[in-house]
Amino acid sequence: MGATSSPERLSLLVGLAVMMAATLPRYLIGGHQTRLILLTFAIVAVLGVALAQWRLLAAEARPRLPVLLRRLVVFLAAGLVAMAAWQGLVAGWSGWALLASHGTTLGLLLHAIAIWLKPLRD
Repeated sequence: MGATSSPERLSLLVGLAVMMAATLPRYLIGGHQTRLILLTFAIVAVLGVALAQWRLLAAEARPRLPVLLRRLVVFLAAGLVAMAAWQGLVAGWSGWALLASHGTTLGLLLHAIAIWLKPLRD
């Protein structure tokens, strides 16, 4: 059984790395050095897997990746806007570090649901 890769999987890995990187300021501000180091190692591992997935990605599937990455950026921005609205209206302002963390998490979740519900067609 051969290894397979897809642009959807790769876009989710990139989104996961972005989401994890957006969480770094929370640990930096909170002084959680051990968690900060572990999260940094995890980001490096996710990026390594993403690089391996890129290398395994078939040439005919690569043109779909930029479309998925643009969609990921849109969903990440939408997640940030939605979390800013939530913090502003309901939860009270909790700071930019929490907004970045929760907003990118929501954006990645929306991206994953969008891929699941309506995958891109060639």
